[in-house]
Amino acid sequence: MKKLAVAALAALVASTAQAQVTIKLGTLAPAGSTWHEILKELGQRWEQASGGQVKLKVYAGGTQGSEGDMVRKMGIGQLQAASISNIGMHDILPEPQMLSLPMFFTDEKEVECTFARVRSKIEAAFEAKNYVVLQWSRIGAMSMFCDKPYRTPAEMAAAKAKVFAWEGDPKSVDAWLAAGFSPVVLSSTDVVPSLQTGMIDCITNVPLYILTTRLFEKADAMIDLPWGYIYGATIVRKDAWERIAPEVRTRLQAIAVELGLKVDAEVRKLNVDAVTAMKKQGLRVVSVDPRPWREAMERSYPVVRGGVVPAAFFDEVKVARDQCRSGKKK
Repeated sequence: MKKLAVAALAALVASTAQAQVTIKLGTLAPAGSTWHEILKELGQRWEQASGGQVKLKVYAGGTQGSEGDMVRKMGIGQLQAASISNIGMHDILPEPQMLSLPMFFTDEKEVECTFARVRSKIEAAFEAKNYVVLQWSRIGAMSMFCDKPYRTPAEMAAAKAKVFAWEGDPKSVDAWLAAGFSPVVLSSTDVVPSLQTGMIDCITNVPLYILTTRLFEKADAMIDLPWGYIYGATIVRKDAWERIAPEVRTRLQAIAVELGLKVDAEVRKLNVDAVTAMKKQGLRVVSVDPRPWREAMERSYPVVRGGVVPAAFFDEVKVARDQCRSGKKK
C-alpha cells in the first residue's frame, strides 16, 4: 500500500508539473488587431483543450521589443514562443526572407505554390535550431507607402527618399543599396516615431498594418504594386513544447493550424478593406509602371543570393517559382 501511495503521489506531482506549463509569447501585432485577437483565442482554446495544463500568455504590440529582441529572449528562455514575420526570422534562419524578396513573385498564387514546395525544408531547418513551427499565416502583399507620390525609383533617388530597413541584417541593407535606394536601419519598434520625424520617408508593409498603426497619416502615398509578400509563423522553443504531453501537443498544434487558416481568410479581406478605409482618410494610391521597379530590385538579387540567404536555397526557390510559373501558364 505504501508503494502504491508513493506511486500515486508521484503521478500527482507529474500531473501538477504539466498543469504549470506557461508559454510566454511575444508579437509585434498591435493590441486589439486581428492578429492579436487570434492569439488571444489561441490561448483560450489551448487552456480548454489541455484541461488547464497549458497557458499561453501573449505580449502584443512590441512590448517585448523588436522581432530580433523576441528571438534573443527566446534564446535565453525569457520567452518560449513568438509570432513573427518571415523577415524577422532572420536571427534564427535567413531562408524565410526569400518569400518576401521584392518583385520576385508575380502574384499570391505563385508565392503560395513556391512556399508549398520549400516549406518542409524550412521547418526542418527550424527544428535543427531547436524550434518548432506551430503554424504559418499569410499576412499579405506588401506595398510601399511614402510621404510623397513617387512614380519611379529614379524619382525616389533624386529626392533622396529614405526607406526603412530592418536592423540585424547588414546584407539586406546592401541589397537596398544595390537596387539604388537609400536605406535607414531601424528597429521595427522605432518605425512610427522615425516616420513622424522624417528620419525615414518610406516603409513597405501590408495595408492592414499601415492602417492599424496610423502610419498612413504621414506616409500617405501608396505605390500601387505588390512589392512582396509577408508570411508569419508562430514558433516555440522545442524544450518548452516538449514539456507538454505528446497527445496534448497534437491537439494544440491542430488548433494553431485551424486558427492560422482562419486569420488568413480574414486578413486577406481586411487588407483590401484597409486600403478603402485609408483612401477615405486621405491616402493617395499612385499608379505606376512596374517595370522600372522590377528592374531596380533585380539588381539586388546577386547580393541576396549568398548574402541575405544561402545561394543554394535562393536557387532552389527560383527553380520552384519557375516551375509554378510554368504550370500556371499551361
